[in-house]
Amino acid sequence: MSDLDNAAVGNKNPAEKKHPVLLDCCGGLNNVDYSKMDLTIMEALIRRINLRDSSFRIAVIAILFNPLFWNVVARWEHRTRRLSRLFGSAYLACYSLGFVIILLNVYRSHSMTVAMKSQARWEVLERTEVFYAGVALIVLGTVLVVSSFLALGFTGTFLGDYFGILMDEKVTGFPFNITENPMYWGSTANYLGLALIGASPVGLVLTALVAVVYSVAIRFEGPFTEQIYAERIHHSKHE
Repeated sequence: MSDLDNAAVGNKNPAEKKHPVLLDCCGGLNNVDYSKMDLTIMEALIRRINLRDSSFRIAVIAILFNPLFWNVVARWEHRTRRLSRLFGSAYLACYSLGFVIILLNVYRSHSMTVAMKSQARWEVLERTEVFYAGVALIVLGTVLVVSSFLALGFTGTFLGDYFGILMDEKVTGFPFNITENPMYWGSTANYLGLALIGASPVGLVLTALVAVVYSVAIRFEGPFTEQIYAERIHHSKHE
């Protein structure tokens, strides 16, 4: 007799009919009374964040702007090759854009750090285990970022595909055998680690925003990069 049969037989017992039927995960969500949820921690987090603080707003703008900038510029370059013609070389153009991206990311990190220091700390996070969890995240994030850069090289990291600088084959070794986007998630881990070490509630919110923005960027970058390599395969077949 299968488990489903056993369940069916069990339901015929009158004594068991007195108990409410357990809802499955999806049906259960529709029957949750959200008004009774304990949102104390979330409310405490929000109360400690000053959304009107200029440093917070600058950090938000930097987080939103960076991926938008490099995706727009890289796609424009892929379509027009204007940067390659301007610099006289696809490699030089890619290095130049990469240098700008590095500066933008340094400024983003700086703006997030300023926002964390300018706003209140959260006593809930001022614990030894939280501090060491933050350290561990920074170590993990740094390993992912550095190993990703070493595996891809400068042009592979900074959108060389969009400049026509294509890799011979897809990188599948570490850290890409752990996650497809180690640079993004390593960076996110670093920011989360800094927020935990600094017991910063605004740091947690900004890190969450970084994760959301990166998730959106991946949805655009992944398919477009695959399209670039598909075009190369198509052209090579007709040569």
